[in-house]
Amino acid sequence: MKSLEDKIREEGRVREGNIIKVDNFLNHQMDIKFLNEIGKEFKRIFAEEKIDKILTIEASGIGIAAIVSQYFDYVPVVFAKKVESLNLDSDLYETKVMSFTKNKEYTVRVGKRFLNEGENILIIDDFLAKGCASKGLIELVNMAKCNLVGIGIVIEKGFQEGREVLEAMGARVESLAIIDSIENGEIKFR
Repeated sequence: MKSLEDKIREEGRVREGNIIKVDNFLNHQMDIKFLNEIGKEFKRIFAEEKIDKILTIEASGIGIAAIVSQYFDYVPVVFAKKVESLNLDSDLYETKVMSFTKNKEYTVRVGKRFLNEGENILIIDDFLAKGCASKGLIELVNMAKCNLVGIGIVIEKGFQEGREVLEAMGARVESLAIIDSIENGEIKFR
């Protein structure tokens, strides 16, 4: 998606450790008009698929998934929670996920009543690096005996192993922008 690549070049910043900051439009402050273009693009890519629910992970994926939902007739968005809470159901699917950017392991949870056997699930997330978050979401989908339709990623770090990890699990991975390398703070796309 050329407009996404342009926006990353113009507004993105590279931090130490190949951390890409796109918080100006994607995962802190959200450019809703631009996110609508992202939603339309995911609809184009997955147009032939029947989607019952969109699954994402707390927190950055929620806004993106909600926008994408509009283009799939407002299917429900379910998000895996990272933080325990008294208002969570006790009947949960749980798995462990390692966060690349926070260098921390989380237990993520989804109430069993939100993922029903046989449903067609589209996973949506902002970044793909090592694949840990999406791998955890796939595990939740499998626990619920749902059908994984695919994984929609806004920005993929193609120089890391995330895609290979997910494809080895049988997942269809569709990324809107794939970063091939970062050299001297310059982002190069595939």
